[in-house]
Amino acid sequence: MRNFIKNLAIVLLVFFVISGIVMLYNTPVQKISDINLNELANQINDGKVKEIQVEGEKLNIVLADNTKEKSQKEAEASLSESLKNYGVDQEKLRSVSIGIKDTATAAFWINTIVPFLLPFLIIGAFLWFMMRSAQRGNSQAMSFGLSRARMIIPQKDKKKKITFADVAGAEEAKEELKEIVEFLKHPKKFLDLGARIPKGVLLLGSPGTGKTLIAKAVAGEASVPFFSISGSEFVEMFVGVGASRVRDLFKQAKKNAPAIVFIDEIDAVGRHRGAGLGGGHDEREQTLNQILVEMDGFETDTNVIVIAATNRPDVLDPALLRPGRFDRRVVMDLPDIREREAILKIHTKNMPVAKTVDFKKIAARTAGFSGADISNLVNEAAILAARRGKKIVEDDELRVSIEKVILGPERKSKVLNTKEKEITAYHEAGHAMIASSLPNADQVQKVSIISRGQAAGYTLNVPQEDKRLYSRSYFLDELAVLLGGYVSEKNIFGDVTTGASNDLERATDIARKLVTRYGMSDLGPRTFGRKEELIFLGKEISEEKNYSEATAKDIDKEVSKFISDAYDTAQKIILEKRPLLEKIAQTLLEKETIEHEEFLKLIGRKEPAVGEEPKKDPPAPQNKPA
Repeated sequence: MRNFIKNLAIVLLVFFVISGIVMLYNTPVQKISDINLNELANQINDGKVKEIQVEGEKLNIVLADNTKEKSQKEAEASLSESLKNYGVDQEKLRSVSIGIKDTATAAFWINTIVPFLLPFLIIGAFLWFMMRSAQRGNSQAMSFGLSRARMIIPQKDKKKKITFADVAGAEEAKEELKEIVEFLKHPKKFLDLGARIPKGVLLLGSPGTGKTLIAKAVAGEASVPFFSISGSEFVEMFVGVGASRVRDLFKQAKKNAPAIVFIDEIDAVGRHRGAGLGGGHDEREQTLNQILVEMDGFETDTNVIVIAATNRPDVLDPALLRPGRFDRRVVMDLPDIREREAILKIHTKNMPVAKTVDFKKIAARTAGFSGADISNLVNEAAILAARRGKKIVEDDELRVSIEKVILGPERKSKVLNTKEKEITAYHEAGHAMIASSLPNADQVQKVSIISRGQAAGYTLNVPQEDKRLYSRSYFLDELAVLLGGYVSEKNIFGDVTTGASNDLERATDIARKLVTRYGMSDLGPRTFGRKEELIFLGKEISEEKNYSEATAKDIDKEVSKFISDAYDTAQKIILEKRPLLEKIAQTLLEKETIEHEEFLKLIGRKEPAVGEEPKKDPPAPQNKPA
């Protein structure tokens, strides 16, 4: 319908253009009056006529003052005979220039034939557009089931070629994938020994950890064609389209073998079968069935390696994960401090960065950042430097960008009144002081009462080194730090505000996980509750209670006990160190921001040497289970 309306509009536009041209051609510039032969005879006798053009029966007259007129002569007689009959003086007639125009010229044919031919031309053009539209529709229908994969040939596009040198960190993942590269380059070396190269490699990891990047690096290193497609591009509303696109994708890959097929977000079509609403004829399941056949069907001698990426391996169908299909699973973890430093250097390679920038310190502040987060951080720093009119990116831009990535941009327009500013200062001072007092809490890197995102102020705590395992004592100290702002407000002002709502939410969540997930409470080493998930929805919708109501009461008591003990710890520290709390809060009110070095001076400590544990106060007494 859309194409029909488009073609009809084009035809109407052509019609109006042609009609306008014809009307413009036939319309004289100045109005020409029509006279009879009697008037023409009188004008000739009066010497007013300069020229007469005879065009068939028509007479085009030009007077002495260049005025134009027209008339019609008799069909049976010549012009001179007609004028003689009207009494024109022959001497006067000889002074008039008389010309005869050939009526067989192009103008005559245009004026005569075009009005009759134009409707046929318009109808013909309309039919031609309709047929062309139908042919286009047929060609689209024929190509609807073809693959939408984008083909990249590293040899031809060397500027965009990505290799392992462009991927920082992920050393174990690169080692696993180097074998794939070696096979694609020298397959005979493996085949002679009877080795069978993995058919598929499944890249697992959180969003932004570099799954797509390392897949491109494999293609760049092997210098083979690289077919890239998303899992969602297979499925359409029409039955059989997904399976048809899978067949066409592997057909193209086999023609260009050895080649790599990269399927991003494979969980879009690779979810567990039999759990959806469509049954066995569900379009997504048919697409998955075709992928399974193409990866390990009867044709097993093709040099096509499938690399897929997902952050939801738990929902994938078991048939995808068996040997012969996705033989290898490569985990892409969040980078550690050494890898983050390397990623920072790669992203700043083509950027003017000040020599004073310490990438190791910047990497230490970015605990928990993925590769994509670091790329965004560097880009934000470059934008900020440009806005400040600088020619190079300095340490300050990188530090500010870290906070922008974590919390959002500064909200300078959100000005707190004097009372709110004072409450925020004491709230953040409470967090910072308790974090500096407990031995297992993360180090304070920055304290600020400048609004960012939804926060009126913030305390940036960063661990001294990356952690994979967290102890019970760490969580207990973390609970006390989270309650530090709440306790500080209550002690200083005798009241609490909504500013602690997020802290309380996080503290409650940690306390409940200590009881129900980590087995770190008096209820013993077991978990409580089991998450249920509907696979076709792909999200958690409920939690099954595998415990009694009496146990639920015990869980609530343990959660409350953890929160109460953390409150007591924070209360004890704040009461003992009230002068230090006042000092930190007043500095915040004066400067609004306290960096790590200045904070250490405020609390009377020195920066620990590399590899040295930061000195903290002795741990406050904790109520621990027997």
